[in-house]
Amino acid sequence: MRNQVKILDVPIDATTQGEALNQLKLFLEGNTLKKVYTPNPEIVMVAQEDQELLRILQEADLVLPDGIGLIIASKMKGLGLKERVTGVDTMDRLLSYCGAKGKSIYFLGSKPGVAEIASKNIEEKYRGIKIAGFHHGYFKEEDEPEIVEDINGSGADVLFVCLGAPKQEKWIDKHKEKLNCRLAMGVGGSIDVYAGTVKRAPLVFQKVGLEWFYRLVKEPWRIKRMAALPKFLIRVVFKQL
Repeated sequence: MRNQVKILDVPIDATTQGEALNQLKLFLEGNTLKKVYTPNPEIVMVAQEDQELLRILQEADLVLPDGIGLIIASKMKGLGLKERVTGVDTMDRLLSYCGAKGKSIYFLGSKPGVAEIASKNIEEKYRGIKIAGFHHGYFKEEDEPEIVEDINGSGADVLFVCLGAPKQEKWIDKHKEKLNCRLAMGVGGSIDVYAGTVKRAPLVFQKVGLEWFYRLVKEPWRIKRMAALPKFLIRVVFKQL
């Protein structure tokens, strides 16, 4: 039985990093595609106006609380989210497991050439992992059937879709009936971290939930996107969840 809470109509699984990994392991042993998303407050706010995205999140098999704002909202309302479970940390643990079990991975997204670099770095870090294939994120809609065919032909167990939200969630949902992999997970710019083109905040920032602040200092152009956090918290305070 899933333990979920609703924040502004978006269901979030009340799970820990370890529990999430165990659930992903179970997904990989199944026979059907499981969809995993990692929303933060910004994505929750987008879902308030985007009913398609809201439906997709509501139909997901696992929704991880990626964003300190969700944990703050949970504490404010006494909802019971256990901890922040980031997409990149979950991806890291899943890659380690796939390496140990010889599972295969496919990457979809980022700029041309990034996935190749990330794949090489991942193969060096996680011995035994199989990179089934990759495709950049700069494709047209008419290219998508060929991409799906390439994913299926690769025999990948896990598909990491790195197109950014809400594009990645909608891409997975659009092709969910055609994909043969066991797990499809939207992980945003995580592949850029593995390629070394983007660096995560120092561990001290991660531990205190200020990774967003570090990124804002490094990338001031994100200020408009970061404005979603106070708007989100205000809406949580004044709206019945």
